[in-house]
Amino acid sequence: MQIQINTDNNVKGREKLAAYVRGVVEGAVSRFNQRITRVEVHLGDENGDKTGLEDKRCMMEVRVESRHPIAVTHHASTLGAAVDGAAGKLRRSLEHELHRLREHRH
Repeated sequence: MQIQINTDNNVKGREKLAAYVRGVVEGAVSRFNQRITRVEVHLGDENGDKTGLEDKRCMMEVRVESRHPIAVTHHASTLGAAVDGAAGKLRRSLEHELHRLREHRH
């Protein structure tokens, strides 16, 4: 499984943040990694240097073999919280999609 991380110009500490994101993503989707080809993560600070509530955005898109991509987005006041929230949504979306696929086959 390949994990690709993209950030906008307002995100600082990219190396440390990338290691954190990889760990969170791997933990969230590890039980599905046989079916996943790639996960793309897009991080951004929508207000730039200005502060604001829930201005950090994390969008995750997972590509599952033989399926359409699944994308989720989460906004939070910190990038860590945005990553955690998006990872939870991604895990639940994968569980739902793969459960539907199993039900369809039976």
